[in-house]
Amino acid sequence: MPQRKTQIVVVGGGAGGLELVARLGARYGGERHDIVLVERNLTHIWKPLLHEVAAGSLDANLDEVGYRSHCHRWGYRFFFGSMEAIDRETHEVVIAPLYDEDGRELIGRHRIRYDYLVIAIGSVTNDFGIPGASQNCLFLDTRVQADRFRYRLLNHCLRVSRALSVDASAEEYVRIAIVGGGATGVELAAELYNAASALRYYGLEVFDESRLQVTIIEAGPRILPALPEKLAAAAHEELAALGVRVLTGVRVTSVTPDAILTQSGESIAADLKVWAAGVRGPEVLRDIGGLESTPSCQLAVRPTLQVTRDDHIFAIGDCCWCVLPGSERAVPPRAQAAHQMAATVFGNIDRLMQGKALRNFVYRDRGSLVSLSRYSTVGSLMGNLVGGRMAIEGRLARLVYMSLYRMHLVAIHGWLRGTALILLGHVSRILRPRLKLH
Repeated sequence: MPQRKTQIVVVGGGAGGLELVARLGARYGGERHDIVLVERNLTHIWKPLLHEVAAGSLDANLDEVGYRSHCHRWGYRFFFGSMEAIDRETHEVVIAPLYDEDGRELIGRHRIRYDYLVIAIGSVTNDFGIPGASQNCLFLDTRVQADRFRYRLLNHCLRVSRALSVDASAEEYVRIAIVGGGATGVELAAELYNAASALRYYGLEVFDESRLQVTIIEAGPRILPALPEKLAAAAHEELAALGVRVLTGVRVTSVTPDAILTQSGESIAADLKVWAAGVRGPEVLRDIGGLESTPSCQLAVRPTLQVTRDDHIFAIGDCCWCVLPGSERAVPPRAQAAHQMAATVFGNIDRLMQGKALRNFVYRDRGSLVSLSRYSTVGSLMGNLVGGRMAIEGRLARLVYMSLYRMHLVAIHGWLRGTALILLGHVSRILRPRLKLH
């Protein structure tokens, strides 16, 4: 009778999850271990790039990674589906039924056995229960949402272009309101102007960036709170120079189909409304399997990244709440944290299987970088090489920002294939259209 394989299941193929299954598959994929990735999407795209997909500056079809081909190369199995529950008594993950676009069931509810489980399903944008936000705002958590924003953006640009072709003096604009002055909101605002400036070359001859009216609404005292105040001020100035109206210290009270209402009573009219303020865990994680979760639906984990109530379950990335010894705050929801957590869990699963003591996760803050499209990049680097914190702007910051994605490509593809894709990306950016218009 064949020996039962040790089954390691990773739920979620984002930055941390995909890097983890690639390492697990390369190390353990074979006769004695079975590495399984459960993911609700068929392809992976690095989440920090979604604002470029939304603006049309990036064609996700050329940059996404297909899980089916990736799993074949790296020695793991891919299951298309969404986690619905965890049965800790039987050590099984319950996978929700899968339906086609007509509502017909393709795959019924089923279970996947696990010996070790890693939950890496990321986060969703937190609308904080603001009335009308979920119904009237667009979000940028997934490729589908980014595509939906781009379609609507192009439709409004076409509407304005048509009005101007009839009457050049018409007061027609594409009005966009972005709630949240963090990295996503700021990067999207700048990318919109970059995209609008290129539309004249793609059939909208009478449309340019002057027909955009973009407003960023931030409840805090300044935008980009993760950056030093000097760099945040520089980004604020750059946005203002583009034409972005930046409102700080302004709280949103409700959202209607046509406007965003603030605590001061101002009504900010907008054709497109984007909510990019705050993150929370997906609702499915609320008390899933009897595990400890926070009010924001993030799984509480120990310093080893094991959940607090089960030694055989780990959580990494944005979906976990990790407060390390000596720290008062949780590890921030960043791609660099997910990358580092994946490495820690990879080692700890190996130690757990061998009966060795697990190691605590150590978060190394490498700093924060924010891209203002082709206009500028600002950020801060942290580490021993720079003596703590170093503020960077301009070309150096842009180079470092681009290197983050390259590191992700190497992590999920390996050095040889990753380097080839980086070089191919340079060529592709020269040859392919500046904008994706379909």
